[in-house]
Amino acid sequence: MACLSPSQLQKFQQDGFLVLEGFLSAEECVAMQQRIGEIVTEMDVPLHCRTEFSTQEEEQLRAQGSTDYFLSSGDKIRFFFEKGVFDEKGNFLVPPEKSINKIGHALHAHDPVFKSITHSFKVQQPHFGGEVSPHQDASFLYTEPLGRVLGVWIAVEDATLENGCLWFIPGSHTSGVSRRMVRAPVGSAPGTSFLGSEPARDNSLFVPTPVQRGALVLIHGEVVHKSKQNLSDRSRQAYTFHLMEASGTTWSPENWLQPTAELPFPQLYT
Repeated sequence: MACLSPSQLQKFQQDGFLVLEGFLSAEECVAMQQRIGEIVTEMDVPLHCRTEFSTQEEEQLRAQGSTDYFLSSGDKIRFFFEKGVFDEKGNFLVPPEKSINKIGHALHAHDPVFKSITHSFKVQQPHFGGEVSPHQDASFLYTEPLGRVLGVWIAVEDATLENGCLWFIPGSHTSGVSRRMVRAPVGSAPGTSFLGSEPARDNSLFVPTPVQRGALVLIHGEVVHKSKQNLSDRSRQAYTFHLMEASGTTWSPENWLQPTAELPFPQLYT
């Protein structure tokens, strides 16, 4: 599938998101799952997770270590964990494969399996340049002008009402950005801060979007979305990345994620 139909494009423009079922095959999803299993088996747990802290100053150092680890992860493959998976000495309380919240942020660049999916012909569409609270992606990935960032969310496993599927407020991508996360000056603490705030939103406006393994969900950078806690005994793995229309677009230098000399933002079309 190289492009969207006129009706699909209209649906995306109207709602701010679009579900494309059957985008990837079961075999492609299994390949990603197997590769993640290998990556987790080989992972090095970051020191700030492994170190025992007792004083307030040491706790602050752990928080800063976590911030630095996150802010410098844009061109690396790093591991971010669920809450409560380590004891006070940094030992796992759960199996390591069940401890991961997210692996980021450069799987698309450094891992051949995920790189091949990201740059596959299926993704190159010429018409488009634990619980996650309601947010807009553009709060974290801000551009001038707005409307140049597109999220791509692929269900590696079925995403259901029970295990944490996405929820959207249809049409909420037309009112701008209510909050931004910005980098602090180098050497400042904390490493990031927020400008503005998330407004109170009526939960009844959110529409659930359960999908089957292999589905792709296109997400406008300004549409409000969330996912609920996984209350099931099944995992809900997903692969997500973002695309930006580079022509005529300024990537904010205040964004937490910045291209580096080692890894400039790669072009989709290679």
